[in-house]
Amino acid sequence: MWGSLDIPTSGMVAQRTRLEAITSNIANANAILDSKGNYNPYRRRAAEFAAGDPSASTRDGRGLGVHIAGIRVDEGALRPQYDPTSPYADKAGYIMVPDINPITENVNALEAMRAYEANVSAAEAIKSTMAQALRLLA
Repeated sequence: MWGSLDIPTSGMVAQRTRLEAITSNIANANAILDSKGNYNPYRRRAAEFAAGDPSASTRDGRGLGVHIAGIRVDEGALRPQYDPTSPYADKAGYIMVPDINPITENVNALEAMRAYEANVSAAEAIKSTMAQALRLLA
């Protein structure tokens, strides 16, 4: 009975992780240097979902729900930008910058937040149903 809460909980965890990846994309949309100061443009990240929840508390729960299989780095998510004054420009005056569309990322963030809220509502409904069942038993 309590394992049914594992499903929306796994969804909340997965959506939170997805939102963290989206937030990272928005924050680094103009980053061309890595943490060591080297020219290494940021590449867009995306959370990849997979069926099942390996962290579920019950054996049956591990077959249900969702989990993050990994965070995919899009190696091709760069675009050339003309900036001949940059010390990182090539001979033609172009540098590679992250190809991150803030509108798309904001829509993805909104979708992740709505999915998170839907999982919260599902968990609340399950808890309410369980409480009603316990009241009937008592």
